[in-house]
Amino acid sequence: MIRISKYSEMKSEDIFSRGTRYADVAPVVAEIIENVKVNGDRALKEYEAKFDRAELDSLAVTQQESDEAMAQVAPEFIDILQRATENIRAFHQRQVRNSFIINNTDGVVIGQKIIPIERAGLYVPGGTAAYPSTVLMDAIPAKIAGCREVVMTTPPRSDGKINPVILAAAAVAGVDRIFKVGGAQAIAALAYGTESIPRVDKIVGPGNAFVAEAKRQVFGRVSIDIIAGPSEILIVADGRSDARVVAADLLSQAEHDKMASAVLVTDSAELASAVQTQLEEQIPKLERAEIARASIDNNGKIIIAESISAAVEIANEIAPEHLELYLDAPFDYLDRIKNAGSVFMGRNCPEALGDYFAGTNHTLPTGGTARFSSPLSVDDFIKKTQYTYYTEEALGRVAEDVAYFARQEGLTAHAKSAVVRLEGKKQ
Repeated sequence: MIRISKYSEMKSEDIFSRGTRYADVAPVVAEIIENVKVNGDRALKEYEAKFDRAELDSLAVTQQESDEAMAQVAPEFIDILQRATENIRAFHQRQVRNSFIINNTDGVVIGQKIIPIERAGLYVPGGTAAYPSTVLMDAIPAKIAGCREVVMTTPPRSDGKINPVILAAAAVAGVDRIFKVGGAQAIAALAYGTESIPRVDKIVGPGNAFVAEAKRQVFGRVSIDIIAGPSEILIVADGRSDARVVAADLLSQAEHDKMASAVLVTDSAELASAVQTQLEEQIPKLERAEIARASIDNNGKIIIAESISAAVEIANEIAPEHLELYLDAPFDYLDRIKNAGSVFMGRNCPEALGDYFAGTNHTLPTGGTARFSSPLSVDDFIKKTQYTYYTEEALGRVAEDVAYFARQEGLTAHAKSAVVRLEGKKQ
C-alpha cells in the first residue's frame, strides 16, 4: 500500500527517494562492449541468441520485412501514428535554430553556423513492452534537424522478427535503417560500428540498466542524450480532485517498471486517503498489476503539504520527469515551476497525452536531473560551429589589446601571433 506522510514530518531522504537500479552491471557491460568492438557482427549474433533467443542470419531489417509489418498493423493504428506524427512534427519544428551573422564593425564578421549531426542512432526497447511511441519521439526531431541518416536498433523476438508496430512507427517517422539487436550490445555496435551496423555520432533512447550503463561507458566515443532512469510521475492536486482519476494517473507510470516512482502531493488529507483506497481498488484490475504493485508499494508516496503553493515548491525540490498540475487554474502556477521534465496542465491532461499524441517529447530527464536537463529536442541532433573574419585594418585596431590580454595569462606565443602580421607594416 502507498505511504501517506506529512511533509513537515518527513526526512530529506524520504522526500527525495525514488526507484533506482543499483545493480552493478558495469563489468558485464564493459565485457560486452569489448567483445562487440573486437568481433563485430559475430558477437552481436551470439548475444541475440543468448539474450533474445533469436538465431539471426542477418541483422538488418529488409524492406520486405517492413512492408509485411505495415500490412499486419491495423489501419486504425497507422492512422493514429500518422496523426501523432503530425503533432510531434509541428511542435518540434518550432525548435529549429537558425545560423546567424554579426557584421556591426567595419572589417569584422563573426557568426554561428548550425550543422546537423551526420548520423543519429536510436535505441528502442523491446523487453517487457514494445514502444512505437519512442520511435516517433526520437526519430522525428532527428529528421527535422536534418540528420543525413537515422539508424535504429531494437531487440528481435525469438522468431527473429521485430514487433510489427515498431516497424510501422519507423516507416511513418522516416527511419532510414533498422537492425535487430538490443541491450548493451546494440549500444556498442552504434558507438563503434560493425560489418553491418554503421557507427553513429549520437545515441538516444531509453533502456534497461544494461543499456543505460552502456551509454555511460561509450560517452565520449559518441554523444548520448541522457542516462535514463525508471519512469516518474508527480501529481499536485487539491481537495476538489477526483481520487479515481488521480489514482489512474499515478498508475499510468507505475505500470512501466517495478522501479518507477509515483508521487501525489496534496493539501488534502481526505484526498490522500481516497487516492490510497482507489489505488488498492484499481491495481488488481491492471494487466501489469504485479509491476504496478511493486512500484506503488516500494517507491510510491503521498505527501500532505500545507497548501498548494507549498506543494508546487515540493515538486520543484523533487524535480520529477512528469508533473501533473491537477488543478482548476494550473496556469497560475506555471511560472513557479522550475524543475520538471514535462508539465501537464489541468484536470483534463493525463500524462499519457504527452507519451503518445500531443506533440511534446516523452524522452525526459529522470532521477532529479530535471534540475539541469531538458526533454529530447531538435537541439540534441545539431551542433554549433562559430567563425570569425577580420580584415587587415580591423586586426590592426585590436592586435595590441589581444596581445596585452595574452601576456596577462603568460601566453607570449599567443601575443606574438596577434601582432606578427603587422610588424613589418608600421613604417
